[in-house]
Amino acid sequence: MIDFYSEAQSLFPYTQAMRRDFHMHPELGHQEVRTAGIVARELQTLGLEVTTGVGKTGVVALIEGSKPGPTLLLRADMDALPILEQTGAEYASQTPGVMHACGHDAHTAILLTVAKILNSIRNELPGCVKLVFQPAEEGQGGAEGMLADGVLENPAVDVTLGLHVWNENPVGWLGLAPGPTMAGTEIFKVRVSGKGGHGAIPHLAVDPVLAGAQIVSALQSVVSRNISPLQSAVVSVTTFHGGEAFNVIPPFVELTGTIRSFDPQVRATVVHRFDEIVNGVAAGLGCQAEIEHIVMTPALVNDAQTAEIAQTVAMRVLPQSQISTSGPFTMGGEDFAYMMEKVPGLFMFVGSANPAKGLDYGHHHPKFDIDETSLPRAVALMAATALELLSR
Repeated sequence: MIDFYSEAQSLFPYTQAMRRDFHMHPELGHQEVRTAGIVARELQTLGLEVTTGVGKTGVVALIEGSKPGPTLLLRADMDALPILEQTGAEYASQTPGVMHACGHDAHTAILLTVAKILNSIRNELPGCVKLVFQPAEEGQGGAEGMLADGVLENPAVDVTLGLHVWNENPVGWLGLAPGPTMAGTEIFKVRVSGKGGHGAIPHLAVDPVLAGAQIVSALQSVVSRNISPLQSAVVSVTTFHGGEAFNVIPPFVELTGTIRSFDPQVRATVVHRFDEIVNGVAAGLGCQAEIEHIVMTPALVNDAQTAEIAQTVAMRVLPQSQISTSGPFTMGGEDFAYMMEKVPGLFMFVGSANPAKGLDYGHHHPKFDIDETSLPRAVALMAATALELLSR
């Protein structure tokens, strides 16, 4: 059997070069024209039939094995974030105000390298590997767009597999947990309307600023007093806008923020209490409230059997790893959950931080960067797990 880690290490110069090139030329969601073009070129070089423009700027290719078997979908995301990079790295972003601050450059390079390895043993592969390079993961509906374009069909997908480099844990750590692993995410928008007036005669106005402030405070009770301490949820008000002059009580204020949860029943409780509190506090202070909830992603839930297979593979291929088999790992969201809702699978985490090198800034930070020694580990884990899943 192929030594996946040795093979990944031999291909490290390629993985690193790809990752650094993508890092230097980041593109926002649904603008990944250059990135998608390079991905398509690299896949065509392997002799694969490539489909572009899937979900606007996504790329899909198929590795067909020589034996009958299932179809496995491997996914990487390609988009960057609207952040001004401050890493000072030699391969720092050359596009002002845009950077790969989450690791999607690494994910794309990892999957391209996995494609090389799996394609080299295609005569031993049962079934098919569908390589999916997804655009617009960062809240712009990339996964949903690819689903609408039929990414799970022709051939129909039997199992899904994704991966994320993870700067909350060091190189050598792997997250391969069954069950809920990343939170369902949604945005809320609240408009609190009152009656504007002069700041010097507030008794003649109905102050929405006061009502909004009380709402922010009261919402802190939703998680602390309505959700079991053994369960998880987040309610965060992150913007509060109202008024333009120091001496004018405005007619309305607007609040926005996010709700995160893993369990549908927990979410239902949070949303119910959220609406009760917002409407009740507003009414109690003479105001009216309008509430909008916008679901971004469902919770990402790993299939238990697939996780167990990956754990076994990791112990064989990367035996010195610290393997975490219990989650959840984060209240962050991930739109790969939409694909996994339809076809069960596994989303793996690969530790990529190295505090000794100063490479431990969190995801979405302007100084975010990874220890690139994590790249061959990720390549080996994904390639070996893919072969094992196809062979079952």
